[in-house]
This record gives sequence, C-alpha cells and structure tokens, in this order.
Amino acid sequence: MSHLQIFNTNSLPKLKKPSSVMKPKSKPISRRNFSRLSATALGSIPLMGFDHLLSNTSLGAPDGIEVHLFSKHLQFLDYNEMAAATAEMGFDGLDLTVRPKGHVLPEKVIDNLPKAVNAMKKYGIAPKAMTTNVWNIKEPEELRVLETASKLGFSHYRTAWLNYPEDRTVAESQALYAQQAKALERVNEELGLFGCYQNHAGNHVGAPIWDLLPILSATRNQHIGCQYDIRHAVVEGGTSWELGLRQIQPFIKSLVIKDFKWGLVDGRWKPVNTPLGEGMVDFKRYFALLKKYKINVPVSLHLEYYLGGAEHGNSKISIPKKEVFAHMKRDLGFLRNTWQNTP
Repeated sequence: MSHLQIFNTNSLPKLKKPSSVMKPKSKPISRRNFSRLSATALGSIPLMGFDHLLSNTSLGAPDGIEVHLFSKHLQFLDYNEMAAATAEMGFDGLDLTVRPKGHVLPEKVIDNLPKAVNAMKKYGIAPKAMTTNVWNIKEPEELRVLETASKLGFSHYRTAWLNYPEDRTVAESQALYAQQAKALERVNEELGLFGCYQNHAGNHVGAPIWDLLPILSATRNQHIGCQYDIRHAVVEGGTSWELGLRQIQPFIKSLVIKDFKWGLVDGRWKPVNTPLGEGMVDFKRYFALLKKYKINVPVSLHLEYYLGGAEHGNSKISIPKKEVFAHMKRDLGFLRNTWQNTP
C-alpha cells in the first residue's frame, strides 16, 4: 500500500455521504421535470422504460459557460442512467467517451452511438462533445467514428494523444504531425466537426504547450485546434502557464477543467488530483484570462480524485452512486459560481 502525503493538507478530501442527491418532483414531463425523471430512473436498477421523448435541445448555459460532464466518470451506468444523472445534476451536456474502454467502443460505433444519443435526447441533452482515439484519418475505424458522430449531430471531439518517438527528432515528429493535422482538418470540415488536441502532462506532444504551435500553425485553424487543460498546463508550466495560454489561445476549441496539488507518494513528489478549488489552479485568474481572450467554447469537467473507481472510468464502483453524484454537483457549482463571480 502506498504512503501518500499531500502538500499543505493531511489527506485527500473525505467523501461525505449526502442524504440525497436526487429528489423527485410531481410535475408534467417537461424541461423543468428532468429531476423527477432522473430520480425515478436512478432509483430503479435496471431502469424502467420511459415513453416520453424530450426535444433535442441542450440545457443551455445562462451563465455564459457551457459545461459537459466527462462520461468516463459515469461508466458504471448504462446510457439511460448516464443521461438521467447528467440532466438531474444540471450539466449542459456530456463529453461522451467513444474510444477503447469507453461508453461507446469504436468497433461498435455504428450500432451503439445512436443508442447513447437517443438516451441523451430523452433527457434533453443534445449530442455535442465526445472523447476519441482518432488522429490517423487513414484508419477506416477512426473515419467511421467521425462519420457516425457527424450524422448524429456532434460538433466537437478530442483526438488521440501523440508522442515523440526516439527514432525521430522532435522537429521531424512535429512536421509529420502537422501534415496529419492538416489532413484531419479537411475531413473535419467536410463533416462539420472540430477536432481538439488535449495538452497532457508527461512525455506527450503538447505537454509544454509551446510545441503544439508548429503543428497547429500548419493548419487553417478552423476545424482543428487545442483542447486546453489547465490542470496539465499548471503541472508542466508552474507559474509560467499564463505565457503558454497566451500563445495557444487562438487555437483553443474546447476546455478541460480539473484541479491538483503536489503531494508525496511513496517518497516521490507527484501531482495529486483534488476537487475544484482545493488545489493549485488559480481559477479566478484563469477565468479572467479566458474572458479577456473571449474564449467561448465547450467545457469538459473531469473529476480524477478518489471517487471509488469512478475517477478511473471503472464499470463497478466501491462507494454509493449518490456520493459520486454529490461530488459532481459540488464541482459543477464551484465552476459556475467562480465563473460568474470573475470579472
């Protein structure tokens, strides 16, 4: 068992068991009645069938920020339960995992993506964002994922991650990836999609942020760009993350929100994920910069701190579902409140 010591605190935040996350209401089926539908659905396993199909509209973002829940953290639920929970918690949409070990497997995308979308529409969630392993558009399976998603109304997707092989220089890899990005952008334009490459800490392309510029600058910056992840940017950039944001901001097509702090794990300093507002990300400063740069794109909320396995996308979790939902609602509330209160 590993020994964990977190900087400036004694332990990871303790999960508190809420008395209830979902409370039923007795109103006719409508946009205002998602809570009743969701609570009823989530209270019965398996879910009973609903005869009422709600219109294909998103929940909207009256506060000016459109937040989609990363479905990786709901992979212990089926499509119907996933959609019901997301609507009940007040998210604007889902960032659906369409990748290996995701909610929709790429090899089954033609059959299963429409099923997931139908469940989402039932609860008023329009298909918009998804996370994929797509990059090489010459692969038939990857092209099928995009074609199917386009037909169903999706607009934004995260691409696969890239690495720097030892048998090529960094510059040679960047030149190759730039040509692949251009090819992917052409397909995205035909399909009406926006591909977004996520900056991820570690030995990945895009980890320093600066190295994405030669790749993305080779494109027309219309149907491909960056999914900017502030958590990974702060891990890699420290106090200079603002410089990276200033450089990459013209290419940002979507955002990821999550938090972390440095902690001792088995005697080694490592990033340790935390609930929003309990880590090192300065969200007020970050949101102020997003508003300054007029970045208005879909946001994917990730929760990668301990949630009984939900943080890893497990199909079975070790804590009650309502505790997971309570933490999701808490982080969503922090995100919205901080955004609203940032000038």
